[in-house]
This record gives sequence, structure tokens and C-alpha cells, in this order.
Amino acid sequence: MKTEVTRLDPPARPEAEEQERIIIHGGKPLNGSVQISGAKNAVLKMMAAALLTKGVSVLRNVPNLTDVQMMGDVIAHLGAKVTVKNNEVIIDSTKVEEVEAPYELVSQLRASFVVLGPLLARFGQAKVSLPGGCAIGERRIDLHERGLKLLGAEVKIEHGYVYANAAKLVGSRIYLDRPSNGATENIMMAAVLAEGQTIIENAAQDPEIVNLADFINAMGGKIHGAGTYQMTIDGVKPSKLHGATFDTIPDRLEAGSFMLAVMATTGNITVTGVNPHHLYSLISKMTEMGAEVSIYAPDTLKVKISGKPLATDITTLPYPAFPTDLQSPVMAILAASEGTSIITETIYENRFMQAGELRRMGADVALKGNVAVIKGVPQLTGAEVKSSDLRAGAALIIAGLGAQGITEVSGLRHIDRGYENIVEKFTGLGAEIFRR
Repeated sequence: MKTEVTRLDPPARPEAEEQERIIIHGGKPLNGSVQISGAKNAVLKMMAAALLTKGVSVLRNVPNLTDVQMMGDVIAHLGAKVTVKNNEVIIDSTKVEEVEAPYELVSQLRASFVVLGPLLARFGQAKVSLPGGCAIGERRIDLHERGLKLLGAEVKIEHGYVYANAAKLVGSRIYLDRPSNGATENIMMAAVLAEGQTIIENAAQDPEIVNLADFINAMGGKIHGAGTYQMTIDGVKPSKLHGATFDTIPDRLEAGSFMLAVMATTGNITVTGVNPHHLYSLISKMTEMGAEVSIYAPDTLKVKISGKPLATDITTLPYPAFPTDLQSPVMAILAASEGTSIITETIYENRFMQAGELRRMGADVALKGNVAVIKGVPQLTGAEVKSSDLRAGAALIIAGLGAQGITEVSGLRHIDRGYENIVEKFTGLGAEIFRR
């Protein structure tokens, strides 16, 4: 089947990208204002949800990221027409007929596994590749499988693919052993067209889940309780769903990364286009560490720090607790703080991969299982380092901004997955940083 996707920019060739570096001359205080982009983790799932019905959907405030381009490739393969321009994604899902998402596409973007739920709901069948391994740790699909079975689907895993079939999906009460984002999303999207009511207990409560539910409701769905422990989905007839135009929420993880960067360099910045309510766990910890964080307007934060950050202890847990995605960036701050800090990582078993690279910059980090002990040093020093994953890449840039000397960060394909114009945004805050 011919697929169509219009890109904002062509993706960089992998071999060229691996030769590129972000060069940082550290020690420059950050001052000024930075505008936060739309949330990658929200828009990717809304792109999948557009498959639920025939029609045209428009997603606004969409960041120009390789992950968005790759999700466009996946749903275009299924028959959608995807156009990306001016920070909008236009999805015409009228001619979607394909129900197989192949390995060569899904393996490039693990988040694309969430096409399973909408394909099953709309067509009664789906064949989606298992995404494969992940650098930061295991991402199990047992909860996806169990939830879809409770809705009446037959689900089997063979030859690296998940096969799901259902003559009819019927609402059910589903308890998740853990508040998995992906499982919550797949089950929720499948339940939208199920007969009767579905209740998901111990659902993921992340703002991105709420954004997805609100988008589906704008399409004609009936989802209540998103953002709480218990979510209720009243199934609707396919004829009741239609395309919709909807805004992507601000990226709280990008916002958090810029807020933490100030702590590495000292300075005073204004973060605009953000929802402060999504960042309370981070704000609390940054205050403990000596920063002044104030809500200046409903969509604006001010962050100021004039001295060395203070040590603190952090445990990552599902939202609304401290996010695992900001654990790597905060380690970069604690590496040059006053005192000894302990980070306990409860979400991903391999999410300390930035520690070895931070040691190259002079950090004193000791790892034992899911616990990192960080003894603050007077100052990090610049070095050649390589990003192993998206958030580790952000951590190394933040560390380089506060380090003495020059830091060169490679592995930029990871950073390009989740940070739009990161070099330009830091340059606008006074950092001496460029890409070559």
C-alpha cells in the first residue's frame, strides 16, 4: 500500500548524525526567557488515537522532533495521509485499511506500539510488532495483553508480533498491577468503541493521559476520570466518532530540563508556555536544593539561583511523584552540589546510564542496584561524552553548561527525539553552545 507523509524537515542521515556534536563552553550563567514546546509524549498518542475513526484531525502545538516524524511514518504505513507543517500535524485517516505495524517501523519508536488499541477497536484485528529492547530497561506488555483480553479480544504473541482479534469488544473492569502509561493508553483507546462501560483501576495519571482522553472526547468519545486512579470509558458507536482539532499540552519534561539547567549555571530565567501544575514534584525538590521557583502567571514560571545547589534525596515514582524522565538531568545537578545525595530509581532498571559519562566529567557517583549515591564535587570539568538515551543526553548538556571548560556531546539522535531546537533555546538564554 502506498503511504503518504509530508515532513517539516527531512530526517538526518544516521551516519551524518553520529558525526555531529553539541559543543558547550561551560560556566555561562543563564538569563532570559524560554518558550516550551508541545509534549512529545502527548502528541504521539493522539496521533495514534486519530486512527479510531474516518476523518481529518488536526493536532496543534506539535514539536518538530524525529519521534513525531517516525510516528507519522507508522500511521502513514497504515494508510493515513499525514501532513506536518507549522507545528501542526494533519491526519486524514479516511483510507486507513492496513492493520499491521511492521517491525522495521515499530522498532524505531517504541511509543508506536499504542496503535494496537485503536486498530483493534476500529477493525476488530491488529498485528503490531513487539518493539524490541530498550536502553533504559524492560518495558513489558503483559498489562496490555491482559487488559485487551478482558475486553473480549483474543491476543497471542508469535514470531515477534502481537496478534489481536475480536468480533466484538465488550466493556469490563480492569485493574492494572502498576500504573502503566502504555497499557492505560492501549486499553482506553480499545474501550472507546467497546460495547458498554469499561473501568480502568490503578490507571496512569500523567497529564499526557489526560490530554489523550480530552482529544478522544473531542472526537466524540466518552471518557471520565482521566488523571485519577479510576478511569471510566463508556463505549460509543463508530458513527459517533469524528475527526477533531486539538492542542497539545506543554512538555513538562522539556520545561523541567531548562529549570534544572539554571541550577547548573546559576542565573534567572522565565519559562513560558508551561503548566506549573504538572511540575509540583520538581518545584518542591528544586526548592529544597536552594532554587527560587515562583509561578509568575498561569503559564509562566520564574527560576532563580545564585549559589551552589544543595544535596537532596529523590525517589522516582509514577506521576504525580518525581518523574523518572527527570532523574538523569537532576543527577547532573547533584553531581556538583553541596553534600551527598541519594537517588532511588523505581521505574527503569537501566536509567543510570548517564552516570558513567558524568564520571568522565569528574562526578563522584556510586551505583548499587537501583540506588545511586552522588557525592557533590566542587565543579565538573568538560569532556567528550556520549548520550545513551534521550534524558541522558539532556543531563550531559546540562552538566556541560555548568562545567569548567569545553564539553562535546555526541549521540545526538537521542536528543533530537525529544528536544526541539535545544541549542537555539539555550543560546537564547546566554549559553555558549553550538552544533557542528
